[in-house]
Amino acid sequence: MSRMIFMNDRLVPEEQAVVSVFDHGLLYGDGVFEGLRSYGGKVFRLAEHVDRLFASARSICLEIPMSKAAVAKAVVDALAANKLSDGYVRLVVTRGAGSLGLDPNKTKHPQVIVIADTISLYPREYYERGLRIVTAATQRTQSAALSPRIKSLNYLNNIMAKLEGLQAGCIEALMLNHKGEVAECTGDNVFVVRGGRLLTPPPDAGILEGITRGAVMELAVAAGVDCREVTLVRHDLYTADECFLTGTAAEVIPVVEIDGRTVGSGAPGPVTKRLTDDFHALVRR
Repeated sequence: MSRMIFMNDRLVPEEQAVVSVFDHGLLYGDGVFEGLRSYGGKVFRLAEHVDRLFASARSICLEIPMSKAAVAKAVVDALAANKLSDGYVRLVVTRGAGSLGLDPNKTKHPQVIVIADTISLYPREYYERGLRIVTAATQRTQSAALSPRIKSLNYLNNIMAKLEGLQAGCIEALMLNHKGEVAECTGDNVFVVRGGRLLTPPPDAGILEGITRGAVMELAVAAGVDCREVTLVRHDLYTADECFLTGTAAEVIPVVEIDGRTVGSGAPGPVTKRLTDDFHALVRR
């Protein structure tokens, strides 16, 4: 059965959901996006995702031709049209079609696209046993060059690091910033547990401030766990009691090995398990 895609102002069958080959989103990665999850028919933190989309767009001088309320409704409508209660949504805004060349002023009609589908980022056994990851040689793009707070369509930096992980036999890779500090993984934020404290890199390490990351930090505080944003290096990960990743698609997933070094006991730890359970309870509420 053909999926229904929201394009600009209406739902259309996927074979009709097309953009111009002159769209600067295709030609130059000029655009922004969000990934969202729906649980039991409710979109998790929809308003926060829409706010972040508009903030990203404003930062690159991209005028979204819809209101926040209309974009939020489009997300809900796309899920309903595809009869998805538990699903994944990719919300995309491109610069629009224009002439060849970088000038965004020569484009018109930004495209608003909402794709609702299912997603399974990691196999179930990884949530039970934990991930193996490696550190990529590809550095996280410097914040002074491109702010990581802009969730742009150009993900080549992350893709290059992802390739390194895959070539090493891992499905995720850790990225460092230009100072050798831990930033994030190719698609997920990083947390470690050391001495009962939950630690995660601060925004100035070169991270995207994930919606799931924020939710997990709130859950940690509610559970009485000391949660802090601190600068981390690989030594901190190698010697951690626990490590886990967070992301919209990944949710909360444990890491049990980094660069061939076993993390903690080599199995998902108690804080990771507690926060995973609390997160699952949160999204179902």
